[in-house]
Amino acid sequence: MAKDIENPCTAVCQLSGDLCVSCGRNKEDIRKWRRMNRPEKMAAVQRASQRLKSLNTESSRAAV
Repeated sequence: MAKDIENPCTAVCQLSGDLCVSCGRNKEDIRKWRRMNRPEKMAAVQRASQRLKSLNTESSRAAV
């Protein structure tokens, strides 16, 4: 059996609108996580990673 997808939660929830700026997931992904199947979780993790990269890029630009 394939390994479970690890929850990207960092236990430092910091919601900004619909998005947790700690883990990168939106409220819907957070709420549905336990009911998601493996492919859905993989997609949620990928989206969260992309969001965090975008946030870090924006933060870097703002700091300059």
